[in-house]
Amino acid sequence: MKRFIYLTVFVSGMTTLGIEFAASRLLGSVFGTSNLVWAAIIGLILIYLTVGYALGGKWADKDPTQTKFFTLLIWGAFTAGLIPFVARPVLYAAADAFDQLQVGVLLGAFSAVLVLLVVPITLLGTISPFAIRLMLTDPKDAGKTAGRIYAISTLGSFLGTFTPDLLLIPWVGTRWTFVIFSLLLSAVGLIGLVLSAGWRASLKWIWMPFLILAMGLLWGVGPIKKHPYQIYEKESSYNYIQVLEEGGYRLLRLNEGQGIHSIYHPQYTAYWGTWMQVLPAPFFNEPPYTSADVNNMAIVGLAAGTSARQASAAFNSLPIDGYEIDQEIIRVGQEYFGMDIPNLNPIPEDGRWGLVHSGKKYALISIDAYRPPYIPWHLTTQEFFQEVYLHLQDQGALALNVGRVPEEEELLAGLVATIQTVFPSVYVIDVPGTFNSMIYATVQPTSWENLEKNLVYLLQSDQPDPTLVKSIRVALDNHRSLPEGGMIFTDDKAPIEQITNQMVLNSILTEPQLLGGDQ
Repeated sequence: MKRFIYLTVFVSGMTTLGIEFAASRLLGSVFGTSNLVWAAIIGLILIYLTVGYALGGKWADKDPTQTKFFTLLIWGAFTAGLIPFVARPVLYAAADAFDQLQVGVLLGAFSAVLVLLVVPITLLGTISPFAIRLMLTDPKDAGKTAGRIYAISTLGSFLGTFTPDLLLIPWVGTRWTFVIFSLLLSAVGLIGLVLSAGWRASLKWIWMPFLILAMGLLWGVGPIKKHPYQIYEKESSYNYIQVLEEGGYRLLRLNEGQGIHSIYHPQYTAYWGTWMQVLPAPFFNEPPYTSADVNNMAIVGLAAGTSARQASAAFNSLPIDGYEIDQEIIRVGQEYFGMDIPNLNPIPEDGRWGLVHSGKKYALISIDAYRPPYIPWHLTTQEFFQEVYLHLQDQGALALNVGRVPEEEELLAGLVATIQTVFPSVYVIDVPGTFNSMIYATVQPTSWENLEKNLVYLLQSDQPDPTLVKSIRVALDNHRSLPEGGMIFTDDKAPIEQITNQMVLNSILTEPQLLGGDQ
């Protein structure tokens, strides 16, 4: 029986971490994956576990029986399996509230879902101290027994850390991830009751896993969100992916949906937002600089390929390496967003790692890798921009999309200051109609006058691409002075999350809009 108790502790530890990660995905599709959301989940789960540890020790001393132990386990498994189904109507309401930016409803729904974790996590927290009490036969072995129990539980937690995101959620979805963990833990509990108290003791609770299984079969499928224009949704290892279609346009939204990451219309390439504002970057070079001079390109943050399609039209189907860490987004782009252009090489890798190991030099590198509301910090540092510089041609240029909040320029100023330590010329425009700015930087010393002159040359050419012409005009009409006093970000110190968290809080408190990325 000792070995089975060890197995129980292992599965309990695995389930606890599995539920934590599944809960993050359950909430992430509506509330996003910001550090604030993660902090709330992790912090409250630690509090629930703390209560569980205290109760487990108390209950074990009061009734140190295996029957009590496995009964607690079964109830923990059952209440964990209920979470996605009880939370479902709350999350539907929250998704609607997020689309309408009803902050009060959002906070209430977020709190309600977190409260659902109280009972299962607290009950699972009782397992390790209870197991120590059951396994302790000699006080002289107390330290060894406690150490062994917590070591086994932690090994289970290690497995539970990877199982949801790498296996279960991409395979069966978040709801069935909860169901599978619940059924596994229930099976362990019921077997434990049979071994410790006979099969009659398990009959009292046999209905629990069957009820969870029935709920999974009845309600474990169906839309995660109920948007009226939704034509596709999918959970990948990295994101909740949603495709909307409205008025002939297809929109890619990720996670909470506060940001359109790609847009597609079969007849048009010019859209609102930041995508086409990547195109002007090389034209800061000395005139005459032509579209033919842009002979290749890299995109870090390919998404579903809006910028790639625009660049292909503007620069005569130039070779493009598109780095997109989420393989499922690449597949969605190819199926729903016309991202099957032959000159595009989609690469399912982290953008920094892929660029460093590419062995190529590009005429244009676009950095647009938001996971709202964050730019990944490792794409903001001096060391990263040095790698970008080394992978640009002699007349190469960089374009970087930056989210912002009115009157909040700490992030933008920091990125400008950091890029200025590497590139001789840096420029900024505020993209009209958005909460985004574009930063341009060039390998050679350049000027706004060069951009104006190159536009004149472009207009004198035969059939200039209209999206390219429009993008340069937008850049000229919306250029601004560089923000000053920014912090230089390095691989050692780049407090991007702290800066962005403050931007998010200020946005929620002062503006009806929330931060997001255009691609």
